[in-house]
Amino acid sequence: MLKFELLDDKTLRQFSPVTLAYIGDAVFELAVRSRLVLSDRRKIRDVHLDAVARVKASSQARLVRGLFDELLPQEQELVRWGRNAKSPVPRHADPGDYRMSTGFETLLGYLYLHGDSERIDYLLNRALQLEFWDEPEQPLDNSEEERR
Repeated sequence: MLKFELLDDKTLRQFSPVTLAYIGDAVFELAVRSRLVLSDRRKIRDVHLDAVARVKASSQARLVRGLFDELLPQEQELVRWGRNAKSPVPRHADPGDYRMSTGFETLLGYLYLHGDSERIDYLLNRALQLEFWDEPEQPLDNSEEERR
């Protein structure tokens, strides 16, 4: 794994929450892709469509809402900080879900750069348990995708 100097709270607070969310997005995407690839052997296209359905804003928002009471007070504050960050919301996304998912990604980015591997492992495993417990919204099938 890539090695880098871990950052303290004061340094991490100098980043914008959107920057931390950028890192957190990659952390979550890698966790989801890894879980999907290791869960069973399927065509990569199917894995990709499943991953997209699981990492989209509405899915992440559902996860963080389900996990919120399990978060430590500082972690809840990080989610709120990211949720309230100024950033454009894509037209296809619900603004509330998009902002909440940004909050979740901010938390993951913070924990990753801080080096809190035990906590990030716990939260990712809990998130993936919640996410994989219920099936995500179905990705587009071939005929729907070809029509677009």
